[in-house]
Amino acid sequence: MSEQPSNARGAATYRRIVEAATQEFARYGIAGARVERIVAAARTNKAQLYAYFGSKERLFDSIFFASLERITNVVPLDAGDLADWAVRLYDEYLARPDLIRLATWARLERRPSGHLAAEHERYDDHKLRALAEAQAAGRLRQGDPFDLMAVVIAMSMAWSPVSNVYAATASEPAEAHERRRALLRDCVRRAVAPG
Repeated sequence: MSEQPSNARGAATYRRIVEAATQEFARYGIAGARVERIVAAARTNKAQLYAYFGSKERLFDSIFFASLERITNVVPLDAGDLADWAVRLYDEYLARPDLIRLATWARLERRPSGHLAAEHERYDDHKLRALAEAQAAGRLRQGDPFDLMAVVIAMSMAWSPVSNVYAATASEPAEAHERRRALLRDCVRRAVAPG
């Protein structure tokens, strides 16, 4: 991760680079992203980008791990209500489709198997502990907590921008989203109920 500049002008440039690069990487992936397009959109230059991030790959890593952090903070796991967590993830994917696209590019170009985030403990350990505690208390079905979390996340992505069936958008009618939220809640509740 790169360190943000402390002065206001540098911080503004840094934010513009991150915003432009997020859109570029979400659209084109790591290999297809072009530094020239990023610096043009950010109204800066390559020297500034490399001074902050060092390389295109480190820029992607910085943005990708920030997106994982955002999901963790904006949509914290509630082991007591995984159905609600799944719906909140669905809503976040609608609001920020770029985040799920970044994860997809990381999977395709960086880690075709195994855990997507090399530093996953930072993002998942507290979630897995909460799930294990809920399982021990008899509130969730038994099984590997990571697998349970993975199933719920996969269900929340059923209509995400990377779905191979149907990619929903925030501009669709509210009734369509409410129908999907209700179905998602019900399916997750049934899937995680103690057996």
